[in-house]
Amino acid sequence: GDLAGFAAATLRRGCGVIQIPTTLLSQVDSSVGGKTAINVARGKNLVGAFHQPSLVLADLGVLDTLSDRDLRSGYAEVVKYGLLGNAKFFSWLEENGGRVLQRESDALAHAVKVSCEMKAAIVAEDEREAGRRALLNLGHTFGHALEAETGYSERLTHGEGVALGMALAFGFAASRGMTGEEDAARVIAHLRQAGLPAALSDIPGDRLEPERLVQHMRQDKKVVDGRLVFILPSAIGASEVVRDVPETQVQSFLEARS
Repeated sequence: GDLAGFAAATLRRGCGVIQIPTTLLSQVDSSVGGKTAINVARGKNLVGAFHQPSLVLADLGVLDTLSDRDLRSGYAEVVKYGLLGNAKFFSWLEENGGRVLQRESDALAHAVKVSCEMKAAIVAEDEREAGRRALLNLGHTFGHALEAETGYSERLTHGEGVALGMALAFGFAASRGMTGEEDAARVIAHLRQAGLPAALSDIPGDRLEPERLVQHMRQDKKVVDGRLVFILPSAIGASEVVRDVPETQVQSFLEARS
């Protein structure tokens, strides 16, 4: 979907494109909003454009073709919407997330509908990520660095990176006194219940070096004047943009979590 959207954005300086997302992740996130980008060796989504689709057709029936791992990866993006701006939805997921992951049609439909409505509302307000749309990157600064360091490989899917990134974002926010430890613990418990990674040690293979993760973060598209910018939670259902985060603080936090 990203590749087709990017191609459509560049062909004749922009031609029409219809997105027909076939994963839960793309149905609730990447097909909606017009951000089309591809990964390169230097980082995630560094080559791309804003190009809105003419239509998004999300058929829940195709989700039956997914592996359990792919479905869980998409579920991480569903959880994100509850954490960044809808505490009531997160509470619903705590009660019904198992039904979503068991592919019960009514639960899946509700999860996709709420997620799409939230993203569409944010994008309508801020199409090119000049303000509020940045909140959709909750967990992504950590997550993209993890994906880059694992080589965009089977070690870690994008959704798994986002899940772990959200767990780290809540932990980092708690370490800065922005949110309570109880909120961080609640998020980690739900991610683990969903079968998603919530600690660096959950990634198979060799230990990831915090210094290298911070190096990847320097390539993040949200970096301003060489300074790290994070989306961090103040509570479940509320997040904010935090600018000029010291690299030493991030690295110390990751060292403590490794």
